[in-house]
Amino acid sequence: MLLLCLAGPAAAENCPPAPDHSAKISDLVAKVRAAETEAAAKRISNRMWELWTDAPDDYAQELLNEGMTRRESYDYAGALDAFDALVAYCPDYAEGYNQRAFINFIRQDYAAALPDLERALARNPRHTGALTGKALSLVALERPAEAIVALRRALDLNPWLTERHLLPVLEAQEKSL
Repeated sequence: MLLLCLAGPAAAENCPPAPDHSAKISDLVAKVRAAETEAAAKRISNRMWELWTDAPDDYAQELLNEGMTRRESYDYAGALDAFDALVAYCPDYAEGYNQRAFINFIRQDYAAALPDLERALARNPRHTGALTGKALSLVALERPAEAIVALRRALDLNPWLTERHLLPVLEAQEKSL
C-alpha cells in the first residue's frame, strides 16, 4: 500500500515514456491474422498482452502488478486505487487506463469505463483488449451500432478474438431496429 502513497500529481514528471513495442506489435498482428488455429492465435495474443503490460519503469510496473493482483482477488477498490496512482504517475501509458476501465466494466459501470477506454485507444489504437472492452461496454449501454464499429476494428487486428461470435448477433440486432 506504500506504493499508492508515493504517487502524486507531480509524479507524472518522473514517468519515462512507455517502451516502444510498435514494431513487435505490428509483427504479432501480422502473425495473429495469419494464424491457422485459435490456439495458435491465443499464444500470439498472450505475447501482445506481455508487451502492453510492460510498464515504463519499475515503479509503474509495481503499480500495474498491484492493481492486477487486487483485481484477481476481487479487491476492486484497491485495484482502482492502484490504477488511479498508475494513471497519475504515467498519464501517457495506455495500459493504466485500460486496466482502470476493466475494473469499471467488471463493476458494471460501463459509462465510467468508456472514457478510460478512449484514453487507452488514443495512446495505443491497436490495443485489441481496449477495443473489445469498448465494444462490450457499448453493448451493455445498448449502443450496438457503435459497438459494431469497435468490434470490427478489433477483429481487423485479431480475427480470432473470442468476441468475434458477437459480431453477427450485433449486426442482426442492428438490422432489426
